[in-house]
Amino acid sequence: MDEREFDDFYAASFRRLTGQLYAMIGDRDEAQECVQEAFVRAWAHRRKLDRAEHPEAWVRTTAYRLAVSRWRRTTHARKPADRALGAAAYTSAPSEAHVTLVTALRQLPEDQRRALVLHHLCDLPVRDVAAEVGAPEGTVKARLSRGRTALAALLGAPDTTPPNWNGQEGASHV
Repeated sequence: MDEREFDDFYAASFRRLTGQLYAMIGDRDEAQECVQEAFVRAWAHRRKLDRAEHPEAWVRTTAYRLAVSRWRRTTHARKPADRALGAAAYTSAPSEAHVTLVTALRQLPEDQRRALVLHHLCDLPVRDVAAEVGAPEGTVKARLSRGRTALAALLGAPDTTPPNWNGQEGASHV
């Protein structure tokens, strides 16, 4: 494709390609910039375009890929910095009650421990706990009941409701 043919190709298809890309991405200015950049790349690859059956499709695909890449860069730039690369965050040490609770939870069977944590600490209803663990609701209720009883014995609590779940004394969601 020589210079005159390329100019004719550009003049015949720029508006159409811009309109098509605008319909795809929803931003007219961005569409114009990406189509313009695609034509710059097309000029650099004009020997390939001479042999291509559909040079307009090549430019449209290139423009769309440029728009997607720009969108990704913009989206990535808006994200907060990776916490692993940022300044160290300091948290206070866990309270004695928290350590005692976690120690007692570790002594429970895994199914009971998971049900208690999901239900009481994550504040999920029994139905959602059942869906997450893949067990019937009745099974989850039994695990919660048995787990609370075992946990109360381990903590030396007089009732079967664990103390201080989410800051509420004696709260139960079953």
